[in-house]
Amino acid sequence: MDIKTFIEKNKDELYRVHRELCLIPAPSHYEDERAAYCKAWLEGIGAEGVYIDEAKNVVFPYHCESSRNLTVISAHTDTVFPMDTPLNFTDDGKILRCPGVGDDTGCLAVMLFAVKYLLENRIEPKDGLLVVCNSCEEGLGNLKGIRQICRDYEGRIKQHISVDWGFTGVCNRAVGSTRYEVSVHTEGGHSFGDFGHKNAIAEAAKMIAKIYELKVPVKEGCKTTYNVGTVSGGTTVNTIAQNASFLCEYRSDDVSCMDVMKEAFLRIFGEAKTDGVDVDVKIVGERPCGKDVDENEIARLSQIYRNVVNDVLGLMPVDASGSTDCNIPLSLGIPSVCIGGMTAGGEHTVEEWADKASFLDGIQIVTRTVIELIK
Repeated sequence: MDIKTFIEKNKDELYRVHRELCLIPAPSHYEDERAAYCKAWLEGIGAEGVYIDEAKNVVFPYHCESSRNLTVISAHTDTVFPMDTPLNFTDDGKILRCPGVGDDTGCLAVMLFAVKYLLENRIEPKDGLLVVCNSCEEGLGNLKGIRQICRDYEGRIKQHISVDWGFTGVCNRAVGSTRYEVSVHTEGGHSFGDFGHKNAIAEAAKMIAKIYELKVPVKEGCKTTYNVGTVSGGTTVNTIAQNASFLCEYRSDDVSCMDVMKEAFLRIFGEAKTDGVDVDVKIVGERPCGKDVDENEIARLSQIYRNVVNDVLGLMPVDASGSTDCNIPLSLGIPSVCIGGMTAGGEHTVEEWADKASFLDGIQIVTRTVIELIK
């Protein structure tokens, strides 16, 4: 069956599966119900040997028995939204709306139907295809799912694509990041009677101010950033705060710039520790940059995807940097790119939306890209 006939035959089921996935809450580390859904659905279309690993990844090894040149295709099951977020799904015929409707639930659904096409048409990979609905891509999930895959299949992965992007770009350079939870503890006291005691909030604020005085390293073709994302502490307005904490990070698509930022952040944290001020620093997220990757292979993967998108949509995706599941294989020297499966906007907000028709283009683009990679 040709791909366009397949899409027309399966589009109603695609939209049903996508909607059902959207209505299953799946914060990072709590993807159990979505994982069970994906496993059951894959088994229902004839996938054999599907299993859920200890990281809550759904894994379908398709002719992977002895191959040491596996192609991995993945899409993440987790979203950024807390478990109690209202999941109000709407469909006006053109635009779908729901928290997580695009990132990455839309691409996950598209990937599943690309796999269905392969199975129904008995398209077998030359060296084995590992299909992964992976956990913990978002935020403090810290790429736990794809880390597990790279450990379990160490030495066997030839190339990897993640479906977690739009059609206008191909993410082929990893933005690394390090995230810290910084906790400050002081004696505190009564705001009047103990006036002059050190205040944990004030001490945290000093550190934050120093972070925002930093000059990021400048290197041609690279970008480096920092951010303080949350701040909390204190008890009441008339209490000198004993405790305060904040979450902060730095990011870069260059290893040497990451090293510069690490030194600067640790210096700020270290200088804050004085008499009466205790500072506890914990790394809560670490995403590596790419390292020792064959750039010709990255270019090859990128061009395969670009050619397919150009043929289907008449546009040529541009190279881009990003923080995705690709960070882990790229840090291990495995060629990896993140490609698009549909068009969406408002990611990470409750106003998130997705272009309904783009899912059909996505099935064609992802399926054809995978076939090129495994033939």
